[in-house]
Amino acid sequence: MYGVGILKGLGITLKHFVDTYVDDFKWGIRRYTSDEGFTARQGLETEGLFTVQYPEEKIAVPERFRFVPFLVVNDQDHATEPDADWCTSCGICAKVCPPQCIWIIRSTDPDTGRPVPQPKDFFIDIDICMNCGFCAEFCPFDAIKMDHDYELSDYDRTSTHIYNHAKLAKPLSYWQMIAPSRAEQERLSREADEAAKAARKRK
Repeated sequence: MYGVGILKGLGITLKHFVDTYVDDFKWGIRRYTSDEGFTARQGLETEGLFTVQYPEEKIAVPERFRFVPFLVVNDQDHATEPDADWCTSCGICAKVCPPQCIWIIRSTDPDTGRPVPQPKDFFIDIDICMNCGFCAEFCPFDAIKMDHDYELSDYDRTSTHIYNHAKLAKPLSYWQMIAPSRAEQERLSREADEAAKAARKRK
């Protein structure tokens, strides 16, 4: 019989419509004004409509969500090197970047003529970046990470979408906040590597 599929679809829509009002009656205003209500609406047990009231409400992204990279620097309260770059300007990230959107300005010590192991400036064109994460994956110093900030639209992309070192640098505490389990795994791995190096030196 023609039209059965349409009727079934309309029935599902009507069910969600009614369930939404039932949930609204159960929760009251808390459904849209409290963190509990937001969690319930996005949970597996929720009934009715699933609309997120963006931009007032935002769904939390998973830890492994990746967007534009950023550079890790020490926190301001670091004991010996506050705000120090983890990046050594080795250039591996720029070499492995598929769309070639990373470029680094290096400097040399005027007294010794040797390269300074930190970037003079660091640029990423976020309009070209494909958010693949290769730069973060290949960085030998854990100095580059993938950010969770996806709200980067702008009226002028000729200058504001080319991020320099000042825009890219974020403290270690920021990485620990957006990806706590990964940051902890990396910390334990670094400590294990340092312990292994110290053990080799003692032999």
